[in-house]
Amino acid sequence: MLRLIALLGLLMLPLSPAHAADPAKTATLYKNPQCGCCEAYADYLRENGYEVTVVPTHDLQLIKQEQGVPEHFEGCHTTLIDNYVVEGHVPVKTLNRLLTERPAIKGISLPGMPMGSPGMNGQKAGPFQIYEIAEGAPKIYAVE
Repeated sequence: MLRLIALLGLLMLPLSPAHAADPAKTATLYKNPQCGCCEAYADYLRENGYEVTVVPTHDLQLIKQEQGVPEHFEGCHTTLIDNYVVEGHVPVKTLNRLLTERPAIKGISLPGMPMGSPGMNGQKAGPFQIYEIAEGAPKIYAVE
């Protein structure tokens, strides 16, 4: 009888470990092997609850093309997270908004390497304009 109770107790346990990462908080960051600011951005995401796998690659341009990132929206690195592409040093507040709202877009971009953005040194010169990566004319998704 005790064995039966123990077996039933085991069957009631969750199938995945309690510490398993939330799929929406699991990211793969593609970067040029020599880039340090990309590593700093990965650390920033980790500090904000994301599980990040960094993939150094010499094919970053190809990854951007495969993900549909327009040239004028390209950032330093490309992050894939929960079926979205996140281009560049996007602040986590906007990233969290994207994952909560789940708009019908490919992703978001903070083009270039703006000073003072997460993972970048320097002082922020003004608000960051974060764009939607979607069909049609460029549209601002957030200003931070």
